[in-house]
Amino acid sequence: MSIFIGGAWAYANGSLHLGHISSLLPGDILARYYRLKGEKVLYVSGSDCNGTPIAIRAKQEGVTPAEIADRYHHEFVECFSKLGFSYDTYTRTDIEHHHKIVQEIFLELLEKRLIYKKEMEQTYCEYDQQFLPDRYVEGICPNCGAKAGGDQCDHCSTVLEPLELLERKCKICGSTPITRKTDHFYFSLSSLQHCLESYTHKAANKKLWRENAVALTKRYLKEGLQDRAVSRDLPIGVSIPVAGYEDKKIYGWIEAVSGYYTASKLWAKETNHDDSIFWNSSAISYYVHGKDNIPFHSIIWPAILTSLEKKALPTHIVSNEYLTLEKKKLSTSNNWAVWVPDILERYESDSIRYFLTINAPESRDADFSWKEFIYSHNSELLGAYGNFVNRTLKFIEKSFDGMISEKAAAPTIQNKISLLYSEVGHCIESALFKQGLEKVFEHVRFANKYFDEQQPWKLIHDDKFKCKQTMADCVYLIANLAQILTPFLPFSSRKVQKMLYITESKWKPIQVDLHQLSNVEPLFERIDIARIDEELERLSNQSAKN
Repeated sequence: MSIFIGGAWAYANGSLHLGHISSLLPGDILARYYRLKGEKVLYVSGSDCNGTPIAIRAKQEGVTPAEIADRYHHEFVECFSKLGFSYDTYTRTDIEHHHKIVQEIFLELLEKRLIYKKEMEQTYCEYDQQFLPDRYVEGICPNCGAKAGGDQCDHCSTVLEPLELLERKCKICGSTPITRKTDHFYFSLSSLQHCLESYTHKAANKKLWRENAVALTKRYLKEGLQDRAVSRDLPIGVSIPVAGYEDKKIYGWIEAVSGYYTASKLWAKETNHDDSIFWNSSAISYYVHGKDNIPFHSIIWPAILTSLEKKALPTHIVSNEYLTLEKKKLSTSNNWAVWVPDILERYESDSIRYFLTINAPESRDADFSWKEFIYSHNSELLGAYGNFVNRTLKFIEKSFDGMISEKAAAPTIQNKISLLYSEVGHCIESALFKQGLEKVFEHVRFANKYFDEQQPWKLIHDDKFKCKQTMADCVYLIANLAQILTPFLPFSSRKVQKMLYITESKWKPIQVDLHQLSNVEPLFERIDIARIDEELERLSNQSAKN
């Protein structure tokens, strides 16, 4: 089976925050799981280095857009690595490879007459003497009345054109822009209305998309798809490959989503592999992103793939709702955010991965609070899971000279674990990550209860044979819980596997061989609850300084 996993591309104009990680983490869980199953997996993403936000940030700092893109791309790579994201290829949109293939896609659509040229009115700032890219225009959303940018309203998810905004302002200088006529290229999205309706209907019936993706896509389709401009007067990006229009750039909404395909081609080139298996009708694909990116993955990308006669339309759309922070909406402009480079300096990656999965905004908004994060770590990761691993292995060190028994686990324990693999695997494949992790921790609680009920500290004196069996059962539970937790908590799982000398992981029950334990150490350290107030004060001060 071929599994393609595409993680949304973050703009390289500022640091990642926990909202980004919350929406992207499911991609890594999927990739790790399917690799354990032995499937052919291609997991790709990259940094969006062509976007208008980068040009705006560069202008604010008085540096070049390339300097901004380089700074944050390298920071993203480091953060994803520390968090254990296992991309097969993580690239960027400002490299020649990406530009070349995007231009080829543009020309193929142009040749098929799915892209055409027409005159349009565009916002123009007389003070700055330039046409304004969509994100250089802000105003009031005509649909809901909220403050919105020129491409989309984040409040109601309406896709917008700058001229639709009320009370338009230039984001550079604050003046009111005028309108001027200019030639642009358009994508004939309206011609694909019926095709996309059929595609959405099938996906909805199979329940392969999150409910928010189904609802929002059906809303757009009901309103009727409109042809959209695919070129813009942008300062940076992929140049239009048509004579006389080289100064115009291919618009981000068509260029950035094409990054999934260009990243796939880059992987094939660099590894000497054939990536066509991920772009045929038998491939399964997961597109992982936040709620604000739904239409680009459920309408725009399928429309492009259909036009290119690619059969691999997105099968699963994994679109999280929003993550709030201390019951308030995340705001990068107000510095009300937990920045990823910052949290990684003070907390373990598995603690972050655990909380963002068990508290994931899969069907409704979820909140990150420092109190819940720290209590969750101490009670679940340390108090339940870490405690069971440590008490079992320390007991074996003390009572059996660290020697793991050759006994097989009891049939009831083996059956329980076999069923867990099946249940958690089904949850992951169905993008129910929170539910899958909850099932694992139900078994962690069972394991602690089993240890307490067997009372090995008494059995070692009263019935050593039964005590050996109890320890064999507990080691079997530890080894398999760690293996099942590998997609969720890769770092602590690897610690367990090293202690038990497990060298190979697969998605099936494993029996630990007879051997001596190695370097038994705690999986997790307790976090002082005084840190809660410290972190809240840090957050408050950070926001107040803004």
